[in-house]
Amino acid sequence: MEITPVQRDADWKKARAIRTQVFVEEQECPPDEEWDGHDATSRHVLGWADGEAVATARWRTVPYDEEIVAKLERFAVLRDYRGRGHGTQLVRAVLEDARRAGFDAFLVHAQAHLRDWYGDLGFESTGRTFEEVGIPHVEMVRREDR
Repeated sequence: MEITPVQRDADWKKARAIRTQVFVEEQECPPDEEWDGHDATSRHVLGWADGEAVATARWRTVPYDEEIVAKLERFAVLRDYRGRGHGTQLVRAVLEDARRAGFDAFLVHAQAHLRDWYGDLGFESTGRTFEEVGIPHVEMVRREDR
């Protein structure tokens, strides 16, 4: 999968369509929750396979534990492309993008069923759990050597 930054309106429309399909339609997330107002201040990427945009994610800066960290969010892979490692590639690409921007601490609010998957990618649970739009989540952090 090739991963590129969202730079044009056409890219944003593709990212929005993927998120709508995965979160709003499949997971029944209310549109007003999905479109939370943070998109304009986030960095977005698209994942491409077979010439099609099939995955997307974003990251943004947030205060956490008395520092500013990169919060990785909205990882979505179209159903027909899941199970091929695209999600892992997407997380690694977003981590690298945030590293290039100077970050070494990363936060995710992971859907609870993905806790082990994020753990395999170097994230550790903080022990904080919560429900968001009816889906159990766990807060996870990854810190790299400073």
